[in-house]
Amino acid sequence: MLDIRYLRGYPKDVKERLLTKGQDASADIDRIIAIDAERRALMTENDVRKAHQNRVNNKELPKLKAAGGDITDLLEEMKILSDATRVDDNKIRELEAEQRTLMLNLWNLPDPDLKPGGKENNEPIRFFGEPREFTFEPRNHVEICTMLGLIDYERGTKLAGSGFWVYKGMGARLEWALLNYFIDSHIAAGYEFILPPHMLVYECGETAGQFPKFADEVYKIANPTDERVHYMLPTAEAALVSLHRNEVISEADLPKKYISYTPCFRREAGSYGSDERGMVRGHQFNKVEMVQFTTPEQSDAAFEELVGRAEDLVKGLGFHFRTVKLAAGDCSASMARTYDIEISIPSMDGYKEVSSVSNARDFQSRRGMMRLRRKKDNKTDYIHTLNGSGLATSRIFPALVEQNQNSDGSVTIPEVLRKYLGGIEKLEP
Repeated sequence: MLDIRYLRGYPKDVKERLLTKGQDASADIDRIIAIDAERRALMTENDVRKAHQNRVNNKELPKLKAAGGDITDLLEEMKILSDATRVDDNKIRELEAEQRTLMLNLWNLPDPDLKPGGKENNEPIRFFGEPREFTFEPRNHVEICTMLGLIDYERGTKLAGSGFWVYKGMGARLEWALLNYFIDSHIAAGYEFILPPHMLVYECGETAGQFPKFADEVYKIANPTDERVHYMLPTAEAALVSLHRNEVISEADLPKKYISYTPCFRREAGSYGSDERGMVRGHQFNKVEMVQFTTPEQSDAAFEELVGRAEDLVKGLGFHFRTVKLAAGDCSASMARTYDIEISIPSMDGYKEVSSVSNARDFQSRRGMMRLRRKKDNKTDYIHTLNGSGLATSRIFPALVEQNQNSDGSVTIPEVLRKYLGGIEKLEP
């Protein structure tokens, strides 16, 4: 959620920066400012009225009663004032509800240094390694995984429909090895390992910034025995960011660094053409997520740390990749800046994102009322939240088998994974 004070003071800047992200919110911003002015005027009027009521009720009425005077007119005046106060209190609540709804639908402001527009303005800022050069006709990952018995696509579809698959045998072990490699690396770097629920309440999606706008893009589960509704998490970020919802954290306890492994559930899985074959896009995939809670001063350094962690994981697997600074319009609605780490999947003639590292600044903490208490003056400030994939496997797995395939149909296992596979160096037909 944006800062209402900044929106009120600099509406032109807010409108222009949201336009660089693709959101034309001019009418909503004007309405928010009008509501805010009306609400504050009513509150001021009510405060004056209530102060007068308190003075009459606590001082003038008792004094008049003690003197034996007639209090009828004063009582009638207090009743009229009380009725007016109640009407205005109800109006204030209505205005606050409307203002909150409009504010929840505003996107986060992109950082000023981002280019406007969408993917066409994304900027690769560094590269690592070189693309794999083959001396034979390489296979795509669907062929490799089927031939080696790693993935059963047909039975995945039979069990759950299109956009699902089944890991089997060495495929399941390889998937688990990747997850263990990610988790062990993060724990060694000082991150606390969290296993959250996979079903979340609405407030988690609202805090993360996914709801209300994107509520239709997740799986919704209604309880048949009561009115509770849960949502299958689309990413562990939705859970981790809400760990400290409605909390005040001591400045000395920041930063807080968490990682979590979860399956992720997405209703919209994308296309299933030749360019998005197999497990590159699906309704369920595995991911290790990184989240940090920091002071505003630590925010930029934390972002660079998260980017570095994602890059190091990909380097450890020996992949060629690039790091891309996203343009404002390609950042998600909740994020102020995002870098993507993209790897090469040879059969797809391009790069695919395996990690998005983002800084939400104080956007999520305002929605979830997550604050820090300053040591020097005991005042509160909004926490900054950051997140990054560390990593998702649904594109790492295809890249691994394609980049590491050999002419005899075998796949060489990256050295960092071998200890999780009992020392196996190759997957062979």
